[in-house]
Amino acid sequence: MKTICPWVSDNQLYIDYHDNEWGIPVHDDRKLFELLLLETFQAGLNWLTVLKKRENFRKAFDNFYPEIIAKYDQQKIQGLMTNEGIIRNRLKIMAAISNADSFLKIVKEYGSFDKFIWKFTSHKTITNQWKNINEIPSKTKESDEMSKELKKHGFKFVGSTICYAFMQATGIVNDHTMDCWRHNK
Repeated sequence: MKTICPWVSDNQLYIDYHDNEWGIPVHDDRKLFELLLLETFQAGLNWLTVLKKRENFRKAFDNFYPEIIAKYDQQKIQGLMTNEGIIRNRLKIMAAISNADSFLKIVKEYGSFDKFIWKFTSHKTITNQWKNINEIPSKTKESDEMSKELKKHGFKFVGSTICYAFMQATGIVNDHTMDCWRHNK
């Protein structure tokens, strides 16, 4: 039996996410946007809640295409507010739309979101050497800086803790514990 990070429950969705996504470097702009959008909705909630609704989010938010999301109108917003398959928080929905617009502006300025977002770690994964999950921080100086820069570019719901979770999810940071089979992969 393989050893996995202790934060993973016995829920198969969580196990699959841990084994196949979490901590694996992401450089595709749309995938980066998807994870940032999902982290926005996760604020104050359990990540498993978001994972369970991920496919509903994918359908509701047009497969996470920021070009489409940035143009959402009041009718679309009202539809999202009545969609029981997603997290129906008006502030988060409005942030997702605003963030899509900010995302597109960064892509235009930097050539890709990937180039912008990976600069906070000099375009390299930070591989930590945690023995225990209690050692893993909820934010770092890099996530503080990322949060500050994203806010400067107009993003909402991107505090340092959300940014650090995003960094973990996208492999900008490898926080698999040292005994986890994914740590050295």
